[in-house]
Amino acid sequence: MTPEDAFYMARALRLAARGLYSTRPNPRVGCVLVKGGRILGEGFHRRAGEPHAERNALAEAGMEARSATAYVTLEPCCHHGRTPPCTEGLIEAGVKRVVLAMRDPNPLVAGQGEARLREAGIAVDSGVLAAEARALNPGFAKRMQQGLPYVRCKLAMSLDGRTAMASGESQWITEEPARKDVHRLRARSEAVLTGIGTVQADDPSLNVRLKPDEIPGLEGEPPQPLRAVMDSGLRMSPGARMLTLPGGTLILTRPDPRHDARSALEAAGAEVRALKGRDNRVDLKAALHELAGRGINEVLIESGPTLAGAAIAQGLVDELVVYLAPHLMGDEGRGLLRIPGLERMADRIDLEWQDVRQVGADLRLTLRPRQPG
Repeated sequence: MTPEDAFYMARALRLAARGLYSTRPNPRVGCVLVKGGRILGEGFHRRAGEPHAERNALAEAGMEARSATAYVTLEPCCHHGRTPPCTEGLIEAGVKRVVLAMRDPNPLVAGQGEARLREAGIAVDSGVLAAEARALNPGFAKRMQQGLPYVRCKLAMSLDGRTAMASGESQWITEEPARKDVHRLRARSEAVLTGIGTVQADDPSLNVRLKPDEIPGLEGEPPQPLRAVMDSGLRMSPGARMLTLPGGTLILTRPDPRHDARSALEAAGAEVRALKGRDNRVDLKAALHELAGRGINEVLIESGPTLAGAAIAQGLVDELVVYLAPHLMGDEGRGLLRIPGLERMADRIDLEWQDVRQVGADLRLTLRPRQPG
């Protein structure tokens, strides 16, 4: 990797990030065309069904694209979908070299796009800023490779690890800047997953309530996530607030749900999906497979301590985002997570720091489960 390759790939990655909120279920991709040290054209993928990054960059460069080098953050597609293959566009434009950040994990591509370019006599180099490219599309990569979405678990607590007072009062633990930051997490997530206990206790909206200019890089109105509710007994009220909001609500329940309750919820606008159960509850991994099957790349868990604890204990959480408020709520307050069975130090769940930053008066801590070895 040359300094020049890193420079232009970094530019392509910044372009790709402009699709952070809009490309679902497609990956975020950027492309820069360069010749003689001059950028001839650049583009990014805006949304599904519209031209891919390579096609946008080629359109801007026009005939000057011949003999250029294309910097692309993801291996160009080589199959016909809603848009034509980007490999053919690059070949027809006469580019002489393609520099890739990462291979496409989609089995329909997965090295075949790179091979097609080489067959056409185009030099291909890959792996330039690969880690940065993967970090931009963690959900797309995981969904393609494992059939599961990338799962973030959002938590908020006091300095002494409490999420509510003993009475149950919990609004607000954090201040407004941190709460707005959570809305940005929702905006980049295709789905927000919660439990029926949270819905019954708080009647939450779980939508994005920010103005467009409050989300850096957003073009247009904020996207709304699907609300997915784990409700094994179909106890959700047809009058729940989230049922009236854009984005839709999916209720995940066990087989043979109560037909009267199901009919009432569907009449109120919910979609009800029965999945296999586990310990008289909806199987959490089955729920995540269901969401991935709907093209959902990133899921944000916003729930009480039981669902969040179960997801972490089962190894289904990829990232924890913890908002830490500088106050104390006392030892009778409610704890952060419920994870039974952790009795010895050897049982603990180890995490790795990824980021720590101040958001208003609060801290945002980003951690990931430590991988074995």
